[in-house]
Amino acid sequence: MYIINVKDLSKSFGDFKAVKEISFSVKKGEIFGFLGPNGAGKTTTINMLTGLALPTSGAITIAGLDGIKNIKKVQQIIGIVPDESNLYDEMSGYDNLVFCASLYGMEKARREKRALELLKQFSLDDTGNRPFKTYSKGMKRKLTIAAGIIHDPEILFLDEPTTGIDVESARQIRKLIKELNAKGTTIFLTTHYIEDAERLCHRIGFIVSGKVVKISSVYDLMNEAQQENIMEFTIDQNGEDLESALLHQFPHVAIKQLSPYSIKISSVEKIELMPFMRFFEEQGAIVSEAKILRPSLEEVFVKITGIEINRLKEEKEGKKR
Repeated sequence: MYIINVKDLSKSFGDFKAVKEISFSVKKGEIFGFLGPNGAGKTTTINMLTGLALPTSGAITIAGLDGIKNIKKVQQIIGIVPDESNLYDEMSGYDNLVFCASLYGMEKARREKRALELLKQFSLDDTGNRPFKTYSKGMKRKLTIAAGIIHDPEILFLDEPTTGIDVESARQIRKLIKELNAKGTTIFLTTHYIEDAERLCHRIGFIVSGKVVKISSVYDLMNEAQQENIMEFTIDQNGEDLESALLHQFPHVAIKQLSPYSIKISSVEKIELMPFMRFFEEQGAIVSEAKILRPSLEEVFVKITGIEINRLKEEKEGKKR
């Protein structure tokens, strides 16, 4: 059963088309990942799904409701965690949660009880009376997620939930996402962190330059990738000097220099170790390590999108805006 259905959805800003006639569906109870680089259209899509932006064209259905005409009703059953916190700096963590609960019409006693429950669940009960502006980035992210689920939504939209926070906070947030999903919450997750998608998501949609280029389960994506055989050789001389000779002797393989002394060999055909060992010996290179590599979701991403992982890593480190 699909709880979100998107058909031919587009969004333009003047002459710029940020999202280009995308279509996809999200199953009830799954974690659906929207994966792509910065500027791909992830946030624009999530804004249209949550009523923060009006589509230029297309249709949205959420839990049987028209996600454009009946967006007010839709907003009562969804939770939204934007990529930047929307909470109030001067208010305490507790007061922020109580205020958010009031926006959903929750009664005073219920919202106060719920706020205390969430502070404890998110390990923020010791800091609940402190102003939000004094929180660390990780604490702010956790409280923003708590605010998004204060009303127990059926669907939670998370935009880049672990961006810019420390490793331990990111680990805690991934754990919280899994726990929410285990209780039945459908989660729509946008990210350019490939490891988050691999750890959390049941299915992934890849979006590049405003277009959805592939949707599949993580299991199927990895199975497809396993059809390729990959081996890494570590040698005692610069592999660039051997690349042309390697391609001449083994024309059926693809070669990638991982580092000056590390070469990755990949092929759809089975890779036999000994011919390569003999080749390196003939070239006067000593092999210190030869290992079989299992394809990662990163390599799947590169193959599908054509975008190198280094670009995503630069974005993670804040080098690209």
